Amino acid sequence: MDKNRVRERAERMLGILQARYPVSRGFLKAETPWQLLVATQLSAQCTDERVNSVTPALFSRLPTPREMADADVCELESLIRPTGFYRNKARNLIGAARRVLEVYGGEVPGDMESLLTLPGIARKSANVVLYGAYGINAGLAVDTHVGRIARRLDLTRQQDPVRVEKDLLPLFPQDQWGSTNHRMVSFGREVCKARGPFCKDCEANVFCPRIGL
Repeated sequence: MDKNRVRERAERMLGILQARYPVSRGFLKAETPWQLLVATQLSAQCTDERVNSVTPALFSRLPTPREMADADVCELESLIRPTGFYRNKARNLIGAARRVLEVYGGEVPGDMESLLTLPGIARKSANVVLYGAYGINAGLAVDTHVGRIARRLDLTRQQDPVRVEKDLLPLFPQDQWGSTNHRMVSFGREVCKARGPFCKDCEANVFCPRIGL
């Protein structure tokens, strides 16, 4: 893999993403760092649309870590059942709420190391929370869209999200990591789809090697 060409493709792709999406936005609806953490956990193996349909009732009933920590697990499971894997998610949410209360004074921590101590939180989720709640560019959240686009552009040949992130971080300015994630997700949903990507209408079609297509 030619590192210079990889960097050039990344720079050109970033320009395309910025032009197509002048304003980058997250997709999960949340009003507080805690609510974003909850929504992010619920989004595992679930669409953002489904999560956003569940969280209004959930946050109305259990809006803060205090209520979540004391929640009846059966009630919580019922509230989040449509997101899938609800038993495991309920257990992690209650565990995360208790740790936030006991260790962090009821406030969602604003650093990667601390977030990773919360049940159900891995690097991808932590990156989403840090950028979405605090504007901190600690990394680049790699979901299926980001990973797929990166591999098609031959920016990485890794499959593991953590290794993909490691390859991508040097290719984009740190102050753009969070917004690049949002833009790549939008691009993956609208253009560079898993099936039937719109290559003919894609601004990157003159330099994209289309790996895997």
